[in-house]
Amino acid sequence: MLRYGKEPALTGRLVKNILLLALGLLMIYPLIWLFFGSFKTNTDLFGSLSLFPKTFVWDAYSKGWRGTGQFTYGTFFLNTLMLVVPTVFFTVVSSAIVAYGFARFQFPLKGALFALMISTLMLPQAVIIIPRYLIFRNLGWLDGYWPFIVPAIFACYPFFIFMLIQFFRGLPRELDESAVMDGCNPVTILFRILLPLCKPALFSAAIFQFIWTWNDFFNSLIFINSVKKYTVSLALRMTIDSTGGTVAWNQIMSMSVLAILPPLLIFFMFQRYFVEGIATTGIKG
Repeated sequence: MLRYGKEPALTGRLVKNILLLALGLLMIYPLIWLFFGSFKTNTDLFGSLSLFPKTFVWDAYSKGWRGTGQFTYGTFFLNTLMLVVPTVFFTVVSSAIVAYGFARFQFPLKGALFALMISTLMLPQAVIIIPRYLIFRNLGWLDGYWPFIVPAIFACYPFFIFMLIQFFRGLPRELDESAVMDGCNPVTILFRILLPLCKPALFSAAIFQFIWTWNDFFNSLIFINSVKKYTVSLALRMTIDSTGGTVAWNQIMSMSVLAILPPLLIFFMFQRYFVEGIATTGIKG
């Protein structure tokens, strides 16, 4: 049996595990502090460094859920889902189709179009936000979710296209050739042969897009004006702004805890595909 290097001693493994545990606790400490902070009073929050509250405030979640106006956080969470779910779905589908074209077919100006697509990946958000705003304003799409969903339909997220291209290139072309001999056309090859093999990359793209869109504050602030269409990130900011006098920070923290739960659940549910997808696309690149 081949052995690569000397196995670490028990003491070495123990020290390594303790260091990893300490590093892990250090990384998640802000989340732990946020959770316990949602049960503290303002005096306790700003007057003590202790992690645990001196006096537990149990109604921060119920009061925070009511919001500050006529809309509760139930409306804001529903709005966020109405924005995020179609955006994620269309991003994955459109990016996979475009990546399939670049990875498997030869067509005129393929190199130039690929370079153009990659160049858009380098553009900072501050450069494209004004043209995007003018275009969507002229189309009458402001104060709605179309500025998020329509770009997803037309594969306007080059990062995911590039990631899926790397994965498609790692799949053997013999699969396509044998499928053609069995009578499959390009569409059938994509949806019945290649996409099932691309589940790790597709889940990785979906998780990335879900987390980024769910947490997006800047674009939501630019394109959404009506309070009834606010997402959770805008609602949290509105709660701070609309509170006259003393801000109930435990209520804001409690809603922040609820706001981070969906991305955390999505990540842990599909963690296996996520890690496999990132590792595979990186190796095959």
